[in-house]
Amino acid sequence: MTARPTARQGEAAPEPMVVMGRIAAPFGVKGWIKVQPFTQAPDGLLTFVDWWVGGDGTWRRRHVEQAAVHGRAVVAKLRDCEDREAAAQLRGLDVGVPRTALPENAEGEYYWADLQGLRVRNVQGEDLGRVARLLETGANDVYVVDNNGQQFLLPAIADVVRSIDVEAGQIVVQVIDGLI
Repeated sequence: MTARPTARQGEAAPEPMVVMGRIAAPFGVKGWIKVQPFTQAPDGLLTFVDWWVGGDGTWRRRHVEQAAVHGRAVVAKLRDCEDREAAAQLRGLDVGVPRTALPENAEGEYYWADLQGLRVRNVQGEDLGRVARLLETGANDVYVVDNNGQQFLLPAIADVVRSIDVEAGQIVVQVIDGLI
């Protein structure tokens, strides 16, 4: 049986991790797991031969023996996860990959993980807060900006977002009247 990773069993991630999904449940009786992917396409996890399982700074590298898309989920068999009980111990844990393992973005494209935590300023230079998380609405993504506990939503559209500089850690926005 594989135990749920703890601080003692886990290992420090070698670099910043990007959470790509969450283990939802066991799948069958032979140690397979069902993963809810956070990727744009469910098969985004299939390109990685190793996943890091855990979260909150404690990760354990797990080799993926087999994986497949199953509807909107991914099912996978991890090495050393031999039965349903072992798979159940992983329920609720995050599945991540090192940031450097992700393909480079095209110009003007960003990973959500790169945007979270960026400082948001308006074109006049006033600090509006930090990107706490992002939402996918169908029409466009939305930044949830936190300013000392008060949150507001900014649509990620060209009329609002003027520039994104991940290296400088900031997003410059043109606030439309009545938006905030």
